[in-house]
Amino acid sequence: MRDKIIDKAGQMFLNLGFKSVTMDDMASELGVSKKTLYKYFSNKASLVDASTTAIQETIESNIASIKSKEYNAIEEEFKIKAIFNEMFKNAKGSPMYQLKKYYPEIYNKLMDREVCMFSECNTDNLTKGIAQGLYRRDIDHKLVTNFYFTLVFGVYDSTTYSDDIQELLKIEYHVLEYHIRAIATEKGIQELEKQLKIINQN
Repeated sequence: MRDKIIDKAGQMFLNLGFKSVTMDDMASELGVSKKTLYKYFSNKASLVDASTTAIQETIESNIASIKSKEYNAIEEEFKIKAIFNEMFKNAKGSPMYQLKKYYPEIYNKLMDREVCMFSECNTDNLTKGIAQGLYRRDIDHKLVTNFYFTLVFGVYDSTTYSDDIQELLKIEYHVLEYHIRAIATEKGIQELEKQLKIINQN
């Protein structure tokens, strides 16, 4: 039952927001009493914590699965980006913005883990892309990773953009294109154009 609650909570929080979903909503959706929820979670914050951790673990598992396949480095980046598109396809607003505003401690814990994952994932991708002749050999791995990180997470922290998650996801694709164009070889640009054509057809 605990895993079932966590799974349903994750779906509802992503789609409807961390603030708007109440324990009453959760109990109703699951067809259980609030007493049952409180048997496993002492309060809503503990449920938010458990569900965001589960979401993070799912993302990490999906990324590991993609990295284990025979995609080239640029194709891999677009496949990973598609994970987030699928996960947030029904979201009404930015879950990360709400998490930061209403549950800052949980947000900070999540971001610490996200930073490690992002850094490791991006470093692996750069190494792979250079070996495949898609990225230039003269790039500074750490600097490029930091630039990309600043761009991606800056989109969600800035007031310049809409807080509509679907718009933010589209902007993320522009950020990815910007990132790859900055480091790609001629061969890499050709692969980038191929991937952009694929997503524009979908």
